Amino acid sequence: MPRSISILGAGLVGSLLAVILRKRGYAVKIYERRPDMRKEQIAAGRSINLAVSVRGWNALEMAGIKADIEPIAIPMYGRSLHMPDGSSAYQQYGKNNEAIYSVSRGELNKQLMTVAEEAGVEIFFDHRCTGVNLATNELTFDVLGVQKKESADLLFGADGAFSALRSSYVLHDRVNASQHYLEHGYKELHIPASATGGFQIEKEALHIWPRHNYMLIALPNIDGSFTCTLFFPFEGEASFAALKTEEQILAFFNKNFPDAVALMPGLLHDFIHNPTSSLITTRVSPWHFSDKSALIGDAAHAIVPFYGQGMNAGFEDCTVLSGLMDQYGEDWTTILSEYERLRKPNGDAVGELALLNFVEMRDKVADPAFLERKKIEKELGKLFPEEFISVYEMVSFSHTPYDTVMQCIAAQDALLAQVMNAGNFDTLMATDGFRTQLGSWINTYHQSVQQLDFGTATTK
Repeated sequence: MPRSISILGAGLVGSLLAVILRKRGYAVKIYERRPDMRKEQIAAGRSINLAVSVRGWNALEMAGIKADIEPIAIPMYGRSLHMPDGSSAYQQYGKNNEAIYSVSRGELNKQLMTVAEEAGVEIFFDHRCTGVNLATNELTFDVLGVQKKESADLLFGADGAFSALRSSYVLHDRVNASQHYLEHGYKELHIPASATGGFQIEKEALHIWPRHNYMLIALPNIDGSFTCTLFFPFEGEASFAALKTEEQILAFFNKNFPDAVALMPGLLHDFIHNPTSSLITTRVSPWHFSDKSALIGDAAHAIVPFYGQGMNAGFEDCTVLSGLMDQYGEDWTTILSEYERLRKPNGDAVGELALLNFVEMRDKVADPAFLERKKIEKELGKLFPEEFISVYEMVSFSHTPYDTVMQCIAAQDALLAQVMNAGNFDTLMATDGFRTQLGSWINTYHQSVQQLDFGTATTK
């Protein structure tokens, strides 16, 4: 007899997990602390558009809902870089015209909740979990000021970085947990559609205004607008704390993002009224308790958004869990133990990758040497497709375990340093001697990473 399953959190991962479990025949309940966003006017200004990549699409397809999401997704084939001097550059993501897809977080969440309910999942809104008894799986909720008790057979915490289930784990013996805030926060801004309803800047690109210690990004929406996010220090000479008046705000943006200012008529209103939010990375061990409960998605591994992998990693958690159910049936002791063994190293690794990519996006992408390196990466991938795949492509366009990707970084850095130190790549490629040398370097690189596990993250 399949166990009944309760899930804390009707966000992206919780709703997807509920669909997957319900389609496998489980009775599923979700408890969500917020009101139903499909019926209530939810406060705006906290969104960072999602970038769905291969791992996310795979999970949506497995759940049978990829076709429901594709109409609200816009492909982004590369980065459009807006430099301080007014010039621009374009950096293609993949060597075979691959794309990541911009999706509104709110619209995706609404669709996932609707699909879950249509599959037979019960969702209880305005249920804020205030504690979990791990031994008994008794849940305590605050329901609009009234305390309520519920019991769960099998419980998943999909309730985000400040998960109630994670907090209950932390109070338990021999649990290690950490949280790290960036010195930067973020604020949502907005580029509206043009007067004719079109896109004011290139539609199929992720736009970045890199400014070394901070940056502005913009991702397209299906209505012709762009959701923009300013990543900016909380304190310091150039910071949220320093911009107190309308004059200071406008002076800062006109100096650093003049081309963006021209596209944002509501800049002052958005900057003043939208909240400033923090960016956190969390870790916890263990991820599960006996055969009774487990953490998933941000509740297990909250990360900063700079690789666009937070949702994708959480969706991949669901894919792995589903595969383990195929393998072990109703043996939840083994399923949850194996789930943690397989996913925790990858949860830790994707957190590190996201922090590294923050430095790349705000700083390195404006460096001519870095742009040259990216061009060489693409050429190496085309010349040696079996031996070399860039770190970015492994993360965004494959199912290579994140932990394996992290282990490839040093080897790729060494290889690309050799190539770039040899001289002008285009000139050298015209010589047979260099092409032979390049083949030797690639072979050495390939041998150094061959012992790593490049198996699909859903099974390895």
